[in-house]
Amino acid sequence: MDGDAPAYGLWFHVVINSAIFIQFAFRFFKPKTKRDWRSFGAFSAFLVALFTEMYGFPLTLFFPSGWLQSRFPEINWLSHDAGHLLEMLFGWKANPHFGPFHLLSFAFIAAAWRVLYVAQQQVLATTGPYAHVRHPQYVGFVLIMLGFLFQWPTLLTLAMFPVLVWMYVHLTRQEEREVRTQFGEVYAAYARRIPTFVPRVAGQRGEIAQ
Repeated sequence: MDGDAPAYGLWFHVVINSAIFIQFAFRFFKPKTKRDWRSFGAFSAFLVALFTEMYGFPLTLFFPSGWLQSRFPEINWLSHDAGHLLEMLFGWKANPHFGPFHLLSFAFIAAAWRVLYVAQQQVLATTGPYAHVRHPQYVGFVLIMLGFLFQWPTLLTLAMFPVLVWMYVHLTRQEEREVRTQFGEVYAAYARRIPTFVPRVAGQRGEIAQ
């Protein structure tokens, strides 16, 4: 990988990729309430931080650069491929875009887009992803962020991830209080059957009678 050209300082790429992914998420999620906009804004900040390090300045690689270069002297740590840090550290140096962590990243992200699309419904939904978890919209955001962490881990996004997960849990509690007030026992019965975030391997499924 010695012949790889440096791939940072590309701020146009930062803006374009951030805009594309934020717009894509917006079209799938379609935020309407203040709570929706808060969750979407936090997710957008995660994307901007990600692409800033992916194309702008490699802050994560800058700090351990001396150790990385001495431990892996055959790798050009200023190349774009080197930003796929997990692939590099675990030895997949030929083409990290086809490495196991990158492919796992795509699997998480692809699964999340469908979840976000269905989760935009404004009524009490109990089918599709709602038949497995009560808050698939937040699960979708977490899956996308987790996917990008497998693909391109950075210090900033690693620090942001648990904070955003905590924020989504907090928003979930607010949302559940409002929905319980609106739908009463109908939602309470649904909540007793369906877990909040992690689907059960086996259990009851079906729609709640409206």
